[in-house]
Amino acid sequence: MTEELSADKLRRTCYPESLDFDNTGALPPLEHIVGQDRALRAVDFGIDIESPGYHMYGLGPVGTGRTTTIRKFLEKKAAARDVPDDWLYANNFKNPDQPRAIRLPAGKGAAFRDDMDQLAEELRTEVPEAFEQEEYAKEREKLVEQMQQEQQQVLRQLEETAQERDFAVVQSPQGLIIAPVRDGEVIPPGQISQLSEEEQERLQKGQEELQNELRDAMRNMQQVQREGKDRVRELDRRVVGFAVDHLINDLKEKYAEFDAVVDFLEEARSNLLQNVQTFKRIKESEEMDAEQQMSMVMLHGRDEVSFDKYRVNLVVNNENRDGAPVVLEQNPTFPNLVGRIEYQGRMGALVTNFRMIKGGALHRANGGYLVLDIIDLLTRPLAWDGLKRALKNDLIKTELMGEAVGALTTRTLDPQPIPLNVKVVLIGNPLIYYLLYNLDEDFRELFKVKADFAERMDWTDETAKKYAQFIGQICREEKLPQFDPTGVARIIERGARMVADNRKLATRFGEIVDLIRESCFWAKQKGNDLTTGEDVQRAIDEKIYRSNRIEERIQEMIADGTLLVDTDGRQVGQVNGLAVMPLGDYQFGKPTRITARTHVGSAGVVNIEREAKLGGPVHNKGMLILAGYLGGKYATDVPLALSASLAFEQSYAEVEGDSASSAELYALLSSISGLAVRQDLAVTGSVNQQGQVQAIGGANEKIEGFFDVCKQKGLTGEQGVLIPASNLKHLMLRTDVVEAVREGEFHVYPVENIDQGIALLTGKDAGERRPDGTYPEGTVNANVEENLKALASKVKDFARRSPGIGNKEDDLQP
Repeated sequence: MTEELSADKLRRTCYPESLDFDNTGALPPLEHIVGQDRALRAVDFGIDIESPGYHMYGLGPVGTGRTTTIRKFLEKKAAARDVPDDWLYANNFKNPDQPRAIRLPAGKGAAFRDDMDQLAEELRTEVPEAFEQEEYAKEREKLVEQMQQEQQQVLRQLEETAQERDFAVVQSPQGLIIAPVRDGEVIPPGQISQLSEEEQERLQKGQEELQNELRDAMRNMQQVQREGKDRVRELDRRVVGFAVDHLINDLKEKYAEFDAVVDFLEEARSNLLQNVQTFKRIKESEEMDAEQQMSMVMLHGRDEVSFDKYRVNLVVNNENRDGAPVVLEQNPTFPNLVGRIEYQGRMGALVTNFRMIKGGALHRANGGYLVLDIIDLLTRPLAWDGLKRALKNDLIKTELMGEAVGALTTRTLDPQPIPLNVKVVLIGNPLIYYLLYNLDEDFRELFKVKADFAERMDWTDETAKKYAQFIGQICREEKLPQFDPTGVARIIERGARMVADNRKLATRFGEIVDLIRESCFWAKQKGNDLTTGEDVQRAIDEKIYRSNRIEERIQEMIADGTLLVDTDGRQVGQVNGLAVMPLGDYQFGKPTRITARTHVGSAGVVNIEREAKLGGPVHNKGMLILAGYLGGKYATDVPLALSASLAFEQSYAEVEGDSASSAELYALLSSISGLAVRQDLAVTGSVNQQGQVQAIGGANEKIEGFFDVCKQKGLTGEQGVLIPASNLKHLMLRTDVVEAVREGEFHVYPVENIDQGIALLTGKDAGERRPDGTYPEGTVNANVEENLKALASKVKDFARRSPGIGNKEDDLQP
């Protein structure tokens, strides 16, 4: 018979006296996160290696400190690196649709932006005044007068030639015309017809000749006008050049070491000299009313009557940064990653320019590190493709989402791409990592460093101390009451329960922090200066109470007989199985009645859950293993001829998992042997074809679930649970269960194989096969084998008595 477990094996205790401190406030802070040595080495490697494609993926359960660890590592490394350069976008005067990118050292970008803003303001205020100077007015008047004189000289020469030939140059509504003259007077058109034919021919011929000369004269006058206007424009350019050259030259001298800036200033100067009328429009617009100004904007465009095109757009400003940037993008949409081009409504249309280009996370992280959540990234349209494209090409190309998929054909900006030098770290769960690794070739090439964050670590004196340091650090950061040794001990024990292993501690520090905060809350409620073990237990109990309404309802239904679960007596073919019901952040154990019926037939073991399509694949596999166990153990000499059915009673949802397969086998053996099994014992554990009982999950919850039901119905001192012996290391039971075991009110039995378990349940020895191939009389195995042989004989006899009936299963039913 299997010995029950003593109380000290049901839970590992952290003794407060083993912790050598008065309270956690006296402990030094942690330098690194606890229990993640493997991940820390991977992160350190991923940060330091500079080869292409060595971006990182931090995988692990939520709350293991993935983001915090990586961020702290990155910030430490970033502090020792050089501050990256600033980036600006400036107008491309030759092709405004393709703004140019300018790179300047950190801090220089903001200075250059301010200088160009000042230049634009000075151009706006000072340059137009140059056209109001008396010297300019005199020079311009002189040029205009010279042009008029030259035009008049051409006209006088034409008039003299016409006068010599008895013609005159006359101004008419249609312009200048050639008209015949007699006695100093223009001959009216009506009198010309009265002249002789010879005279008319002479006048017509002379008029045609002079008309040609008039056209030549008009061309000469237009040429004179063009030359005059050119001289006026040249004067305007000289005036503008005089006004702006010293401003631009000062900037060229200031930024002489930056070729891109010097080239931009040269092009800006050329553009200024080619667009001198802009300065005049500025002055004109200031003298207009609002309606006239709007008309001018509609005619020339807002940029043409302002100097904003000479400003620059600072998209990355590292002026006040120490070291390289570490950017944690919370909303990694496509525009938030690669930048966006904004538009504004103007006169019923959407317009844009280089000043409306906005940088994204890649711009801000350029020269440093970018941290992204993989779920957020993959659920944003085009964000994943945009990130991969940038990393593969080492370029940040700011474009609209429509352009990225080739769906946008309207005119927009095409900014010059910016070179990219960034280390990207993705944070996510293991499932997505392996899916991407297997299905996305780019992922394998780009993210070659896997930082695997564990959810547990060894429970040692050293890790217990680090737990205490972590608690003290959180309390300092959040100004919470520090913990005394009893509080720390209770947190450590809870860490072991979280991972269901009395040799390990949880590294899901997000949940530990929540427990710290809630414990401190209850400590404050009591007015305690320190948080104690009682406060921690109160926090645990309160959280369970907030979540266990359904558990309590199920226990009530068992207690009032709605759900049939016996906790005393004996029954044939009936065993109390144990299941775990997960409800989000809370899970609990639930006893379930498992029954078996056997009869003559050849259907084998029928799984009712499977036939009703309520059995999951793992559960169905466990049922097939039962048939293998029965055949291998009891059908070595005779065929296994029986029909048996197994069912989870009052179960109306899918049954999955094989943790109840040992309980099903016990029920089946009881039904076959006719031996009653104890109902004050519950069973959990999977089984293999050799009859070995294997470890299962949720052992603590299952034991506690049956204990609560027994306690509600009344503890008899005989009740208990059979668990796999390999689950001993997973036991971290509640203290009330441990105390009940210590007082002999409840029992926990470790079993290694089916024989041990059936002996406990029936109170009879299972029996070992003797050399002659038989089992000792009166043992469980002897009864099972004897009854199986009896069933086989009945099938054989029935078949012999009914030769006309086939061996179909239905024909063998009694």
